[in-house]
Amino acid sequence: MTAKSNLDEFNEWIENRYPHHPEFLQATKELAADVMPIYNAHADYKRYNVLKRLSEPERVVHFAVHWMNDKGEVEVNRGWRVQHSGLIGPYKGGLRFHPTVNESVLKFLAFEQSFKNALTGLPMGGAKGGSEFNPKGRSDNEIMRFCQAFMQELQRHIGPRTDVPAGDINVGAREIGFLYGQYRRMHNEFGGSLTGKDIDFGGSHVRTEATGFGLIYMLQCVLKHHDDEIEGKRIAISGAGNVALHAALKAAELGGTVISLSNSRGSLIKEEGLSSADIRWAIENRMNEDNILTALADERGGSWFKGEKPWGCACDVALPCATQNELDEPSAKRLAGNHCKYLLEGANMPTTHEAKTLIADAGIVFVPGKAANAGGVAMSGMEMSQNAAFERKTFARLDDELKAIMTYIHDRCAEEGKEDDRVDYAKGANITAFRQLANAMVAQGV
Repeated sequence: MTAKSNLDEFNEWIENRYPHHPEFLQATKELAADVMPIYNAHADYKRYNVLKRLSEPERVVHFAVHWMNDKGEVEVNRGWRVQHSGLIGPYKGGLRFHPTVNESVLKFLAFEQSFKNALTGLPMGGAKGGSEFNPKGRSDNEIMRFCQAFMQELQRHIGPRTDVPAGDINVGAREIGFLYGQYRRMHNEFGGSLTGKDIDFGGSHVRTEATGFGLIYMLQCVLKHHDDEIEGKRIAISGAGNVALHAALKAAELGGTVISLSNSRGSLIKEEGLSSADIRWAIENRMNEDNILTALADERGGSWFKGEKPWGCACDVALPCATQNELDEPSAKRLAGNHCKYLLEGANMPTTHEAKTLIADAGIVFVPGKAANAGGVAMSGMEMSQNAAFERKTFARLDDELKAIMTYIHDRCAEEGKEDDRVDYAKGANITAFRQLANAMVAQGV
């Protein structure tokens, strides 16, 4: 059987198995296309059927969340925890509270997380979880009661050596505090059962900044590999959350010209570049504004484009940091037409399959999220280590360790993805992580 027919057989198998899970299908099929030659070349991989086994979550937990709102009404939400792979360490991945959460999204995120975590070199498996609960417009007391009810169910399935959740979209320090408090009371122990905690009770320095900072450290590695530098580069960023703002801050501090931020309502463009002071203002005030980007434009300058994406301006670097499949084929055409040279994913799979094909054809250097945005989970791993050792490292030391991990990820992906005079970082990331997980699976038997 040829490599192509093996790939066709896998795609047919996964499509028949999960016909209504489009995000999960996209993630698994893209990985399979890159790793199939490696799979075919190793008899043990085929003997142990590692590709299909790595594409099937080890466990999907689905539960009801019953809680009482401020009106005294009982509401019912759904909760999930997808524990995809525990081959190389306890399950590790965030919790997301958002109306778009469903099993397909969480399975794709957990799948990606498993390979992302393998790239860091830290002993962490992959998982993801959350609920379709929307905290927007809810009172602090409602959010607290929801988090307590959510943890009442989730606590059966997690623990420092089993599964260590973290935050994700709409799950920040406030929500992690409520979740952790409920877990601590129920288990009568203080430990590393969640990461992303407040610094006052076991949290880590650099955790808030880690994904955004790590993205820029990866960008520096990519630029250096291509005999280039960040100084003076025009950098277009989508998103206005934690990742986007801290990526923008670090890029500006290092001499890059950050020309955009965006949200679901439109884009802020500042052609001369957002300064570090501009971005710090946004970080400090974003919880107090209905739309931090229009407020930023009013306060510090720039132009607001309602309903527009940020990819229409001339830029050297594009950093999509919002959500999955946000950068589509028309957006990729605009980037190619504006002579963009580098695209690094700050979110999880923000680029559609069609857009990736166009980006490759245009010769744009592309780094997937599983490599480029691994800084957050790397710092979560370091928080776990600090909790286990009952210690707290300094901001500077952890920032240095974050840079070292992002350099390590870059070098592994660049080596595995080397092709003549270019580097295919997506293929390099997929193959590197696949080898590690596949070897662990073979070693541990069936």
